[in-house]
Amino acid sequence: MDTLHAVYLAILQGLTEFLPISSSGHLILLPSLAGWHDQGLAFDVAVHVGTLVAVVSYFRAEVRSMLSDWVLSLRQRQLVGESRLAWAVMWGTVPAGLTGLLLNNLIESNLRTPEVIAITTILFGALLWWSDVSGKRQRDEHSLNWLDVLFIGCAQAIALIPGTSRSGITMTAGLMLGLTREAAARFSFLLSIPIIILAGSYQSYKLARSEAVIEWGVLAASIVVSAATAYLCIHFFLKLLEKIGMLPFVIYRFALGAVLFYLIFMRPEFFTPSA
Repeated sequence: MDTLHAVYLAILQGLTEFLPISSSGHLILLPSLAGWHDQGLAFDVAVHVGTLVAVVSYFRAEVRSMLSDWVLSLRQRQLVGESRLAWAVMWGTVPAGLTGLLLNNLIESNLRTPEVIAITTILFGALLWWSDVSGKRQRDEHSLNWLDVLFIGCAQAIALIPGTSRSGITMTAGLMLGLTREAAARFSFLLSIPIIILAGSYQSYKLARSEAVIEWGVLAASIVVSAATAYLCIHFFLKLLEKIGMLPFVIYRFALGAVLFYLIFMRPEFFTPSA
């Protein structure tokens, strides 16, 4: 894989993993539009590691408290401190984990197309806008009950469809439940930790069983770039979210979807990979 291409894609992954605009959709589209070859499993593992490093580093205090209180809750057999949030993140991961295990091959084979991405980009962009303008925005992530967690977890499972956006659909669900924008974003980011670990582990397993040639220098650069970009993205997104709301991302999704539909019907050659 060309190093410059890897850097571009690592920046794209770092920016889009935590913004409500779909990282998987962008990582499918950019190589298609640019005529690049598929980036391969090794790169996917590397950028997942990078974004995992970013989110754990940014929320290191919260993650430390959640883990220690979760262990205490097991010992004492009752909720302790941040263990409630830790259990919420764990249970919220189950629907997406099961769906990915059962349907991953079907999704990979049939839904990684420009047409699907165009539809989901617009559809879930509209849903994000509706939830932002209609949500009460009065609760924080600590107020979530088990039905709330199940609802957000099922929403996250839908994000296996390319173009949906894992962060976008989980924030949408959180806003529907009355969370503030920042609370919806924070829970979405914490919820990303186990799902990134699961996805990265599955990809690592497939990589270990393949005979792919691994370019370690390119992968190291991809990890560093995606981690740094994702960390900055999380920081500024949370700082600006209450001021700007979701509308800029909704407009971006509508514009991207419109461009995709134009290319699909008027310039289909853009989606033909180079030989």
